Amino acid sequence: MLISFTGAQSTGKSTLLNECCNRNYFRKFHCVPEVTRKVSRERNVDINEAGDDITQLFILNEHLHNHYVKGDALLDRCILDGWVYTNYLYREGKVSSWVKDYAEALYTMLVKRLDIIFYTEPQDVPIEDDGQRSIDRKFRSDIIRDFEYEIDRGHFDCPVTSGPALIRLEGNVNTRMKTILDTVKKYDNSDR
Repeated sequence: MLISFTGAQSTGKSTLLNECCNRNYFRKFHCVPEVTRKVSRERNVDINEAGDDITQLFILNEHLHNHYVKGDALLDRCILDGWVYTNYLYREGKVSSWVKDYAEALYTMLVKRLDIIFYTEPQDVPIEDDGQRSIDRKFRSDIIRDFEYEIDRGHFDCPVTSGPALIRLEGNVNTRMKTILDTVKKYDNSDR
């Protein structure tokens, strides 16, 4: 199974990934941490609303790599995130049209590889400054709007496109974890 969290910054994705990876049920899953900080750290590029063509190409290629991980995997972010952020940066004039087109092509190709995407609802988690994530409220609300648009647009729970199940996670960590476990058990065909 390939499962991912998705959503705007500071919505609890990393917290939930860590919770899952500490649960016995997910012991055989490869846990893949968030790619943006990795790219920032390893490539010394600007991220968030300061990203550019190079930033997004590195991030998109990390998503490509992560969507072909062997065995069961839990991703902190997926190609939906890559597409939403790249498209935002394109509209802001920070990313070239060919990079946006590449992101959209990767999104269309890779989203079908996912079995479940958990969208972390933003209203339950306040923005926290961790020194790396953007705490700009307008940027966050623009990204939330873009996620909602993409979710409404489709590719999910669709037999025609073989899209992944998209599940919205609301509430505190315990409530979200119950939804995650119930959902994964419903879709899991293995003997865990």
